[in-house]
Amino acid sequence: MKIRNFRSAAVALLLAAVAATPALAQRVIHMVVPFGPGAVQDTIARTFNAELGQILGATVIVENRPGAGGTVGTAQVAKANDNNTLVLAAASHTLAGHLYSKLAYDPIKDFTGVAYIGNSGYAIAAPGNLGVNNLAEYVKLLKSQPGKMNYASAGNGSATHMGMAYFLARAGVEMQHVPMKSTGDAVNEVLAGRVQGVTSSLIGVTAFKQDPRIKILAYTGSTRSKFMPDLPTVAEAGVPGYKFDSWIGVLAPSTMPKAEVEKLNAAINKALALPAVQERLNNLGVEAGTMNADAFQQLLKADYEQAAVLVKASGARIE
Repeated sequence: MKIRNFRSAAVALLLAAVAATPALAQRVIHMVVPFGPGAVQDTIARTFNAELGQILGATVIVENRPGAGGTVGTAQVAKANDNNTLVLAAASHTLAGHLYSKLAYDPIKDFTGVAYIGNSGYAIAAPGNLGVNNLAEYVKLLKSQPGKMNYASAGNGSATHMGMAYFLARAGVEMQHVPMKSTGDAVNEVLAGRVQGVTSSLIGVTAFKQDPRIKILAYTGSTRSKFMPDLPTVAEAGVPGYKFDSWIGVLAPSTMPKAEVEKLNAAINKALALPAVQERLNNLGVEAGTMNADAFQQLLKADYEQAAVLVKASGARIE
């Protein structure tokens, strides 16, 4: 009886100890989007965060930390040292290094490329009532009224700002810049006829391709987009040498260990290969692809050098 009672007491104590031990906390990864809700980067981050969490056995939370053309949220990630904070970045990341006279981080030295997601191009569009049918006619009209027409963008330093500024520089024409809060706001200004141009993500204007209020003139990539194959590139349409598109990818602070970078790269690539994720990216006009971490880091460095050329040509600068 004594032995049996002793065993029962021991089992009871063991069960009580197990019950009192807190469950192992699930890993939480913060994927920062340095722009507001509804921005292209925000939507892209939400196409695969749930699947990534399942693959890693973690919770992946998308956090919007907008401000100053994406530099506020990006600066916060640069300072993170927890191996659980990432940033969903695009071409504006490398552009910022040349646009801003003062930046709280180095776009290359303070970050490491984790995973490439894909490429997204832009389109140049004008109001339908402007009376132009193609990019050549648009350029001719702008040259006839230098500096008298306006274009809208998602804000100073945004990719939509730089894409248009670079186009104007290459075409040798002038327009006044009207910064808005988002690409959607900028497109709405064109739809309403309040401004005479915009460079928008392709997905931002494809819904309006049959709308008489807007005329989509050209695609900014080096080759035509598979999503609008009938739309000529800017170079084809009369501005030789023009090319402006955006890589999209996940970055981490440079302090993240290589082993962790490789682990995240494999998990993100696995998530991107899922048919459901592929379909979502296609619907956003993203030409999806994958790279290993080293290849993506090399792409970042090459793009940073190209960004210097683009910013110099555009003449843009943010103090």
